[in-house]
Amino acid sequence: QVQLVESGGGLVEAGGSLRLSCAASGYIFRLYAMAWFRQGQGSERNFVAALDWNGGFTYYGDSVKGRFTISKDATDNTVLLQMNDLTPEDTAVYYCAADTRKAAYYTGNYYAGDSYGDWGQGTQVTVSS
Repeated sequence: QVQLVESGGGLVEAGGSLRLSCAASGYIFRLYAMAWFRQGQGSERNFVAALDWNGGFTYYGDSVKGRFTISKDATDNTVLLQMNDLTPEDTAVYYCAADTRKAAYYTGNYYAGDSYGDWGQGTQVTVSS
């Protein structure tokens, strides 16, 4: 079983920046992709960004393109999400997800939650206006 632990959330003013971190541990035969999703209060869970772990390709939701950057630290199985120019619409609980079954790779769909079998507990990001 894979454990994912997010950190880095908090309260920031509009226009500010935060960096989220997600560390994967446990039985990890191989990571194929890691991603971030978010869920605002009363809203559905939405895709934010994903990283093809081995190829290095990145994928972003339309609302965060140009502002957020996903990257990895392969030495300790950590994925990072640098969030710049934050707006109140970015307020949400941010969840880290991992694909250890190659689901995203085979389907080519890095945007769907179903492509990821392991999830973290989430970290709250609040952006004040």
